[in-house]
Amino acid sequence: MKNQNPLLEKSYDFALQTVSLYKRIVASKKEFVLSKQMLRSGTSIGANISEANGAISTADFSAKISIAYKESLEVKYWLSLLKDADYVTKTNANKLIAQADELSKIMFSILKTTKRAK
Repeated sequence: MKNQNPLLEKSYDFALQTVSLYKRIVASKKEFVLSKQMLRSGTSIGANISEANGAISTADFSAKISIAYKESLEVKYWLSLLKDADYVTKTNANKLIAQADELSKIMFSILKTTKRAK
């Protein structure tokens, strides 16, 4: 996805990587529950950022970014759990956790700026 919005691009790339990891976990480890939670939260980040881009008000924008921010925190939890339960390698999990952390920091900064603008 090529877009003018770097956050949307990063979140879309993260979603693709999450989908890829989910497919590998399901195929090789036959794990369906925890990985599905990771998939849902990992793909929800970009979906909510997309919705924020079409927000009809500042409050609507903040609400969608806030949801995306919370999903980025949730996906880090699921990735850590999958790593510690030996479903995902430490390297793969840590790479995605770092990307989710980057997304979290960007969104938190946006939320702080949006609150100040009120």
